[in-house]
Amino acid sequence: MKTPSVTNLKKYLSSLNHMKKKYVTSEMLSRIVGVYPEVINETLSFFDPMVNMDYQFNLMGLVEPIEKYIADIENARPNLAPKKMITKKALEKYESVADFLYQKMTIGGIVDRNIVLTDIELRELKKLIANEQLNRRNLKKKGK
Repeated sequence: MKTPSVTNLKKYLSSLNHMKKKYVTSEMLSRIVGVYPEVINETLSFFDPMVNMDYQFNLMGLVEPIEKYIADIENARPNLAPKKMITKKALEKYESVADFLYQKMTIGGIVDRNIVLTDIELRELKKLIANEQLNRRNLKKKGK
């Protein structure tokens, strides 16, 4: 059996929590969520197989298992730090690719061959190269 997606479960759970009723069927939930009752039943049958067979099943009884499942899935995921974006402001420090190389790879005007660029610096260099190529293409078009 395919495991339900966390997004759909969160949508169903928030709708169930906002309802003021003690007894909610898949038909009632489908009107609020905008999904067919059969789809809701199929998704929630992961927690209790009787949901598929009984269309008058109370879905409020599934709130706790759904919350526990969502918490387990979210705790199992590793929190990845977002990548640092290369902005125009960061690239304004350098006039060109040559200026970047001069600032990052020289010490007092002498090239240091042992310098290793970080991933962020490599992305900055890549962006500077792309901008330089774009400028050259534009100059060629204007020159014709």
